[in-house]
Amino acid sequence: MSISPVLQVEDLHIDFQNDQKPLPVLRGLSYTLAAGRVLAVVGESGSGKTVHALSLLRLLPAAGRVSGGKILYKGENLLALCEKELRQVRGQKIAMIFQDPAASLNPVLTVGEQLTETLRAHRKLTKEQARQEAVKLLEKVGIADAEKRLDEYPFQFSGGMCQRVMIAMALALSPDILIADEPTTALDVTIQAQIIRLIKQLQEREKMAVIFITHNLALASQVADEVLVLYGGMCMEQAPAKELFSQPKHPYTQGLLASLASLKTRPERLPAIAGQPPVPGEIVTGCPFAPRCPRVKEKCRQSLPPLTKRGEHAVRCFWENKP
Repeated sequence: MSISPVLQVEDLHIDFQNDQKPLPVLRGLSYTLAAGRVLAVVGESGSGKTVHALSLLRLLPAAGRVSGGKILYKGENLLALCEKELRQVRGQKIAMIFQDPAASLNPVLTVGEQLTETLRAHRKLTKEQARQEAVKLLEKVGIADAEKRLDEYPFQFSGGMCQRVMIAMALALSPDILIADEPTTALDVTIQAQIIRLIKQLQEREKMAVIFITHNLALASQVADEVLVLYGGMCMEQAPAKELFSQPKHPYTQGLLASLASLKTRPERLPAIAGQPPVPGEIVTGCPFAPRCPRVKEKCRQSLPPLTKRGEHAVRCFWENKP
């Protein structure tokens, strides 16, 4: 029995306006996300990961605009909704955790005030009912002595605790989709592991779909059911997580995986991908990875390879898609 998708992104294009002309930062992104599944969107800085995530909730900065495609939540195109209709989606249907938890919390309001404000804005609760719900949310994300901590301010929380508060706020309205945008960037390795474990546990318990955005393939391997690799605003490879990590097809994915540290092998120097990624918005003829690719041919510089799917594995590479 097939599972109906909770989210479908179809041929999504995003441009940023400047004085001369629109600069394309995302070109033709498509994917389907089913309920209860985790999609990791992986790529270097500037690849379009966060811009794509912001577009799902129509939170792009003023210079950004969706220039083509559809974003379908349970069949309804979010790009066609008015602002009032969209407010019923944000938080209630699709929630987002941002990169810097401390910057995302209001420093002059207590944690309890911020949690209860979210609850009362969308649900008909009294102050006391909202406070009790807020206590349950903090307990759910592993914050001890939750009743007392509701009356504390964000500066009284560590970075990891602030991120737990942000996760609690994201879960407050039981969304169908959780977007986690680099949720462990500002945290040390030990706290990173705790947050990743918490997100995975909550996802399985609440049966949410999750879009996990990261530049770290090692983190993606811990949480993802499927992985989408972005480069230069385009999908280079997409596959079930186990297949992608065991049989990467695209030279870019292979380079990313080769650069990961391993306890089994300890080379003096880890291999790295030569060169620099394209500048966001730069229009490149041919494959955007061609200037850095170890297997580049003249055809790669002249033409953009199509994203070709074989089974559940899609790759944008002339040489991997040869019959």
